[in-house]
Amino acid sequence: MSSHPALPALLALVFGLSGAGCRTLSREPVVTLRPAPPIYFPGANRPAPDRPGETDSNSPLHWSGATLYVFNSAGHPWRAGGPDLLHLGQTYLKTEYHNQTNGGRWIEATWKADDGTLYGWYHFEPTGLCPGTHLTAPRIGAARSRDDGAHWEDLGVVLEARPGTLNCATKNFYFAGGNGDFCVLLDRRQRWLYFFLSTYAGDPSEQGVAVARMAWADRDAPVGRVWKWHAGAWSEPGRGGRVTPIFPARVDWHRADADAFWGPAVHWNHHLRRYVMLLNRARDFRWTQEGVYVSFCPDMASPAAWSRPRKILGDLPADGWYPQVVGSNARRRETDKLAGRTARLFVRGQSRWEIDFGR
Repeated sequence: MSSHPALPALLALVFGLSGAGCRTLSREPVVTLRPAPPIYFPGANRPAPDRPGETDSNSPLHWSGATLYVFNSAGHPWRAGGPDLLHLGQTYLKTEYHNQTNGGRWIEATWKADDGTLYGWYHFEPTGLCPGTHLTAPRIGAARSRDDGAHWEDLGVVLEARPGTLNCATKNFYFAGGNGDFCVLLDRRQRWLYFFLSTYAGDPSEQGVAVARMAWADRDAPVGRVWKWHAGAWSEPGRGGRVTPIFPARVDWHRADADAFWGPAVHWNHHLRRYVMLLNRARDFRWTQEGVYVSFCPDMASPAAWSRPRKILGDLPADGWYPQVVGSNARRRETDKLAGRTARLFVRGQSRWEIDFGR
């Protein structure tokens, strides 16, 4: 796991996110970061109880009774749990799928239904797509668990790139295309599940951060039920459809000087009464981290309403990826999906900051 430089004592970074074009909301929130005692996710493939393992994706959390669970993945998900965010290492196990695939599956999002069923969504990296290379092109699949994610039933792939867009001649170090590196959030009325995904395939106009959705009622039979946002409508199929990114790539992912947002992590902020998205920004073909960005939106049903991303953190290691907000109020059962005015900011499984959202 990468180490992250501690911020100088008493340093507070304050970012006023006000009026910057038609995509920004009026009177946008102010984001403040301040140093805090470090918290580490247990991670995947943990080498010892006192040493964290890897965190190679978004890390979803959920409550089950008095236990808070987190999934950390690095090719395969591991589950840890405890009574709160500070004590997540009290239980630890390697989760299991009911089937096998020709590639790794990272659990990047979860949602627990009222009947106790846990739904999860995974980032899948199939092997052998570009023979003679390590390149892959991710897809997004759905899964279901009856025991809080100890065992998963694979429900199938629900999001993938258009046919004919695989680019095995890419300059990109990891991907020849695909859809992946995502999060999923259920809307406040529990009608729609929204997927915020990274798109690496096709023309640069289709690369960046895109949105898709599926009716919550279709969660047990999701294949063919997800629709991508394209040209102002939820009109393209999740498997093979086109997208209109909400944050298009600035420079093609397949060039050496790639420049694009990716890896969105979204939560509902009950203090702001808005959705908040954190993003990575890659500045070359090796995905060197340029910084962590934030965007706001009042309604996920309106993809064009997301505000222009603003940088809130820089000076991270080259692989300082996967920023996410995690609520720390156990009484309100906060997680990566729900947070309030003050929460913790995690980057690659480590939190060295509190993050404050001011109205």
